[in-house]
Amino acid sequence: MNRLLASTAVMLALALPAAAQDYTPDPNAKPGGTITITYKDDVATLDPAIGYDWQNWSMIKSIFDGLMDYVPGTTELRPGLAESYEISEDGLTYTFKLRPGVKFHNGREMTAEDVKYSLDRVTLPATQSPGAGFFGSIKGFDAMADGSASTLEGVTVVDPSTVRIELSRPDATFLHVMALNFASVVPKEAVEAAGADFGKQPVGTGAFKLAEWTLGQRLVFEKNADYWREGVPYLDSIVFEVGQEPIVALLRLQNGEVDVPGDGIPPAKFTEVMADPAQAERVVEGGQLHTGYITMNVTQPPFDNLQVRQAVNMAINKQRITQIINGRAIPATQPLPPSMPGYTEGYEGYPHDVEKAKALLAQAGFADGFETELYVMNTDPNPRIAQAIQQDLSQIGIKAAIQSLAQANVIEAGGNGSAPMIWSGGMAWIADFPDPSNFYGPILGCAGAADGGWNWSKFCDEALDAKATEADSLADPARAEERLKLWSDVYMGVMEKAPWVPVFNEQRYTMKSARMGGDDSLYVDPVSIPVNYDYVFVTE
Repeated sequence: MNRLLASTAVMLALALPAAAQDYTPDPNAKPGGTITITYKDDVATLDPAIGYDWQNWSMIKSIFDGLMDYVPGTTELRPGLAESYEISEDGLTYTFKLRPGVKFHNGREMTAEDVKYSLDRVTLPATQSPGAGFFGSIKGFDAMADGSASTLEGVTVVDPSTVRIELSRPDATFLHVMALNFASVVPKEAVEAAGADFGKQPVGTGAFKLAEWTLGQRLVFEKNADYWREGVPYLDSIVFEVGQEPIVALLRLQNGEVDVPGDGIPPAKFTEVMADPAQAERVVEGGQLHTGYITMNVTQPPFDNLQVRQAVNMAINKQRITQIINGRAIPATQPLPPSMPGYTEGYEGYPHDVEKAKALLAQAGFADGFETELYVMNTDPNPRIAQAIQQDLSQIGIKAAIQSLAQANVIEAGGNGSAPMIWSGGMAWIADFPDPSNFYGPILGCAGAADGGWNWSKFCDEALDAKATEADSLADPARAEERLKLWSDVYMGVMEKAPWVPVFNEQRYTMKSARMGGDDSLYVDPVSIPVNYDYVFVTE
């Protein structure tokens, strides 16, 4: 790949002072206090290079920081440990200026060497990070992946407060990658001292630090008094109690003993909670970057026929399916969820029209319908959703036999292409970061259609792939609108080809105690799932 030439060294400066991009805290916020969060399961790890589940995601975000961050409660990027950054004209070189005086929990000041060490560590195969692939655009990543290098060629320490990262290709998602937990900055000496136990003895620069971890019982976070963001966190401490059944946690919340049930509202209690005004008042609802969908394998007859796929889209009663999950979702019209940048506003998708669906099947040569199989993960409510899909398909003459299997078996059938149709529930896509590209490459792009890939429709459109590549090559933030328009065009192109039936965008529902303060968006934060602990507070 081309190295940065001297003639392209003119930088696009993006010196974004914190005050200009930052969050305006709630004027009613009061410092102090302790809150209690419950979870059924214990936490696996607090190592940011390894942790990759919704339970530890926001915990890790409160202990560690990366070069980039998000405005609380939104998907808007803001500088994190980077005070400012510059992008080269060709979009291949990012130069980050670090904030001065940021300290790790062990008291040592963070430097550019720590940034390089952390990026090297997360991409070393020995670390076994599930997020290593996100850093694939950094120069030298392939050499790290195959073991021929032990340090990333593209990451250079310019001076103690400056780090330069060179890419092998333009990547408009790169700043989002720098905001992922996987890109968190860690101190080498703490990692080496703890060894394999660093996930139980985390040391970061975040708003909270780990004070106690009694396995199987509780974790206690305490306020980082030296946190570099002025005025936060508000809370003195957070107690995470584990081993709590969700129904018990709900009862304890009702009794004022719990502030947020980490596992959410138990499905069996949802209707009861929403019907009680006193409880419903404590419920917080928000969108998440999620879409549940039905895949159709476009390489298998009859789903290689566009009219058949369009007919299936028109057969599905999405509104009725959302009722199976107590209305905890909104019907989807396209692959992207509404809260994702690039979502096409005003697009209504395929209508629910049984007669038109029958007509399309007849035109395709299947006036009498056909038989097929619908694969589904065997945990509630997914088999019930599959039965509703089966019933909808029967209305247009399609007889779908349900294959209700363990998650691993459904994923295997999808990856090897043996499943004609799959309901994605329980395995549906939740974005790793709030950028439209994350919904395309792995699950709709040609690369994802390879054997074992997550593109279970096996859909591959070279023209759409080229447009997707063009979109992600527009790394200049000044062209962000143009890039999002390209992504909108990509997803509208997908809908024309109809390899999926987008069914619903699941909403997030949680509850909070009467004493919890802070904007509701903090409790359904799209990137600090499930709660942005740094900005919530207690009112008493």
